[in-house]
Amino acid sequence: MNTAKVNATTGSSAAPQFVQGMGLFSATAIVMGSMIGSGIFIVSADMSRSLGSPALLIAAWLVTAVMTIIGALSYGELAAMMPKAGGQYVYLRESLGPLWGFLYGWTLFLVIQTGTIAAVGVAFGKFLGVFFPAVSTTNWIWHIGSGKVGLNTANLAAIVIITLLTILNTLGVKMGAAIQNLFTSAKVLALMAVVLVGILMKDTAAVAANFGAGWHNFWAGASWSTLHAAQAGSTTGDYVGLLTILAIVQVGSLFSADAWNNVTFTAGEIRNPKRNLPLSLAIGTGVVLLLYVLCNFVYLSVLPLAGNATATTITGRGIQFATEDRVATAVMERAFSGYGAKLMAAAILISTFGCVNGMLLAGARVYYAMSRDGLFFKSVGKLSEKSKTPVNSLWVQWAWTCLLCLSGSYGQLLDYVIFAVLIFYILTIVGLFVLRRTRPDAVRPYKAFGYPVLPALYILMATWISVVLLRYKPQYTWPGLIIVLLGVPVYLVWRRSAVYEATT
Repeated sequence: MNTAKVNATTGSSAAPQFVQGMGLFSATAIVMGSMIGSGIFIVSADMSRSLGSPALLIAAWLVTAVMTIIGALSYGELAAMMPKAGGQYVYLRESLGPLWGFLYGWTLFLVIQTGTIAAVGVAFGKFLGVFFPAVSTTNWIWHIGSGKVGLNTANLAAIVIITLLTILNTLGVKMGAAIQNLFTSAKVLALMAVVLVGILMKDTAAVAANFGAGWHNFWAGASWSTLHAAQAGSTTGDYVGLLTILAIVQVGSLFSADAWNNVTFTAGEIRNPKRNLPLSLAIGTGVVLLLYVLCNFVYLSVLPLAGNATATTITGRGIQFATEDRVATAVMERAFSGYGAKLMAAAILISTFGCVNGMLLAGARVYYAMSRDGLFFKSVGKLSEKSKTPVNSLWVQWAWTCLLCLSGSYGQLLDYVIFAVLIFYILTIVGLFVLRRTRPDAVRPYKAFGYPVLPALYILMATWISVVLLRYKPQYTWPGLIIVLLGVPVYLVWRRSAVYEATT
């Protein structure tokens, strides 16, 4: 399949066409709403157990902030240059070739987008259980064997909200955007509330433990000479330096900040995309990551970093051993004893609901673009005459996501593709350099800030993290590569089918 044919197909003027129903606010809401799920409320516990230092915990989130903002500023050029439905899929296709675009779309559909939606949806069900104890992952309606396959009340709740939001998104992009605007505003306010709690209700003992002795406690364990315990596969006892341990814990922080690229999938429905796409990427990632860093300062101001796994009090367990890693819940319970957990659960319900909506809305546009290129089911490449939305794409996405909810495997699958997601980010920014060389005269309404230094820095940082993860997190890396590579024969089948249809 040649690029000219792909462009001609994707750019077809045949009715119906996408409606440009989203402005800057809605585009920014997709960026922020897709980023903020449940990760920021949880992952700092696991990260702190590996790092053992308040300064390194903050440093890890700052690394995530720097990388994500550089990535967003770099994607801004590609988004303004090619404001088409499909976003990152289109950038990879145009810069590196259709195979790379397909492999991204394949992995996105199989695991990245649908697996995340399933995981966040079930998280919604788990936190709903705080208010309705009957909603639980252990309350089975039907069950296969002794594993996690089957229908319980938590994944039933997930399926219900995924179905409801899919229906609402089939009614038109303005409906999906309105829901996203509402819930993103609510979840940002919830994060701000957590920050405010830390400012007003900081714990004297926690501040002394984490920042005391003239900030000596804050910097303890953060020197270049300090070695940190790492785990390679099932082997323990390896000790690594500062840069390596920061790379290892990026599994938590980088992917709590992931999905910021989802707005690029909806480029065909954004007004003035050459301006609003780059702006939404910059504003959305900047605000969210500022809140993420502030939240971690809040955790450190309310709870001691070091804790005891067997302690019976919130303070005794600290950040490292917060119950079920729910650090934000522990902070709110410490500040509002008796009802803090419910306040946090309500905030997470809002957060997860909005996250599911944003990812449902955005993901369907990628499969639509793939279908228009002859690389996915043909019916998925059609827009509804009435709503001008990819209704078939939304329902195909719904079906696979619900199956993942029932399978109980979404969590493991997401672990497997963490490495693959990072690789696709690297490849896309490499594509920025390729397009600067191969299409020097292309119209670029916005040019990547700091090019070529900042995009090159992103590639170096992401490559270092990838190499470290290959060594110390093989259980997360090699399975992800296998999932991606399984797409190669699938691509050959789709391409052969598309060529056959074109010649008959």
